[in-house]
Amino acid sequence: MRNIELRTITPPAAFPVGPRPQVPAAEYERRAEALYDAAGCDWVVVYGDREHNANLTFVCGFDPRFEEALLLLGPGGRRVLVVGNEGLGYTPLATLAAEVVLAQSLSLMGQPRDVAPRLRDVLAGVGIGAGARVGVVGWKYLEPEEGDDPAEPAFVPAFLVSTLRRLAGPGGRLIDVTPALAHPTEGLKSRVSAAQIAQYAWAAQRAADAVLRIVRGARPGITEHEAAGLMGYQGEPLSCHVMMVSGDDQIIGLRSPGDRVLGLGDGVTTAVGYWGSLSCRAGLLRATPDQTFFTDVAAPYFRAVATWWQMLRIGATGGEVHDAVMGALAGAAFRPALNPGHLIAIDEWSHTPVRPGSVERVASGMVFQCDIIPTPLPPGQALNCEDTVAVADASLRAEIAAGYPELWRAIEARREHMRAALGIALPEELLPLSSAPAYLPPFWMASDLVCAVTGE
Repeated sequence: MRNIELRTITPPAAFPVGPRPQVPAAEYERRAEALYDAAGCDWVVVYGDREHNANLTFVCGFDPRFEEALLLLGPGGRRVLVVGNEGLGYTPLATLAAEVVLAQSLSLMGQPRDVAPRLRDVLAGVGIGAGARVGVVGWKYLEPEEGDDPAEPAFVPAFLVSTLRRLAGPGGRLIDVTPALAHPTEGLKSRVSAAQIAQYAWAAQRAADAVLRIVRGARPGITEHEAAGLMGYQGEPLSCHVMMVSGDDQIIGLRSPGDRVLGLGDGVTTAVGYWGSLSCRAGLLRATPDQTFFTDVAAPYFRAVATWWQMLRIGATGGEVHDAVMGALAGAAFRPALNPGHLIAIDEWSHTPVRPGSVERVASGMVFQCDIIPTPLPPGQALNCEDTVAVADASLRAEIAAGYPELWRAIEARREHMRAALGIALPEELLPLSSAPAYLPPFWMASDLVCAVTGE
């Protein structure tokens, strides 16, 4: 059994964050081709909107801002981006080369409908017609136990499904092909390239830096809004609402910051998520340790976090990772609220192989979130330590090191800091993307006093 203690430890050395790395256009073309081939349909329709943009953005680099949008992949390499009025001026930012077609039904209500008011006519004009086999990509999909027919498109607007069904007619068929993108081991989003990992790492460092600024600056007497303002937001694309919550009773971690004034001894939690990463820290707003909180909550929790980092490796099953974390929590008064860890992408939670009994295996190219949410905790208490990590075999590691040398130096420094300072020796395939991975100060006003593993 690992021993956990508090030590005064400075975070890993800071590394400069340059411009956001770009994923090349050729990679988006490969994604579109792979999705079309995996779907095995005449047409593939990828749906996206402001809240559900991840799959569409991953395939073509276009994220709808106010409206819905569709990417159509068709015979002969057809690439058609269907947008509403306000999407027209935004389409030059799409990375995948595609025809652009206006469908004003995708526009906001009250806007002009005088050019292309009927989505059915637009899709028919593109070429979707009777007898077509159409694969639909929504924002998630049903597992077999969740529906009578999981092959039916589920998480897309009914309006789109009914329109496509009328176009395809009785001789055609609609199929949910969302798993081709989102399946935890076979989905295209679940195993990504060096370029995509570099882009996620850019987000991970900035998100972690933002969270640490909040942790270090939070003090009694300021409001939650003022504490959240310490993050230094610079317009990075968000994958979720910014969270900053305090309290001496029930603490609802998903809540956005409000006008509550932070008090000494409060439970506090904050999270910042940018595309490809999320960082979260939670603890008590104290300058001196609470020994009972440390012994009963922080020590067993960090033991589970350390176990997660050391169990996650190529070839491990999700069930093995899950069982190891649960074993590390044996005797604790809390359990993970959700899964202990999940895949992360443009959407903050894309899927996860880490489930009870899962035989799905961790593989190179996956990007994970260490996400162990302890529950239940007593009123006025909070604790969390979430960070982002990539899994990379020797070939992928060499590609990252050659193409992104500054990132690679940061990764190596973080790995060494985790080993030497925190007592967590990582498998060689784990690449910490956050700037201070597993760096957990349970008492925010003593932010350099952090949990560390001291032995077996």
